[in-house]
Amino acid sequence: MKLFVPLTLTLSLLLSSSAFAQTASPPPEWDKLTQQQRDALIAPVRDRWNREPEERARMLERAQRWQSMSPEQRRQARHGMKRFESMSPDQRKQARALYGRMRELTPEQRNVLREQWKTMTPAQREEWMRTHAPKDDRPPRPQP
Repeated sequence: MKLFVPLTLTLSLLLSSSAFAQTASPPPEWDKLTQQQRDALIAPVRDRWNREPEERARMLERAQRWQSMSPEQRRQARHGMKRFESMSPDQRKQARALYGRMRELTPEQRNVLREQWKTMTPAQREEWMRTHAPKDDRPPRPQP
């Protein structure tokens, strides 16, 4: 699982941090932005789109999924992304493995695995990782 920041999240982060950091009022609607402001917001996504053509379908699918999420689901997704970003490389590898395995399980089985994971010793977790390591453990995406 690659870390992905959907288009809308990227835009909202940019709006809140750089393009409008000097203003005290809330950022304007998209239609009220200048062309320069729009270009500044879209540039990181455009650069990634052009730099990684093999990821375009995945980027588009995730942006569409983000649009269909409720505000609460988006809040939870942002929280999860922040947690993932703060993890060590080893913790990220474990998270990828657990996430991949959880996708294959029923809700009841997920709860059982979650509880088992909490009680495992580091040695038991290492053994679990050896047998359930992510098949696609790609290196981190280069930062723009």
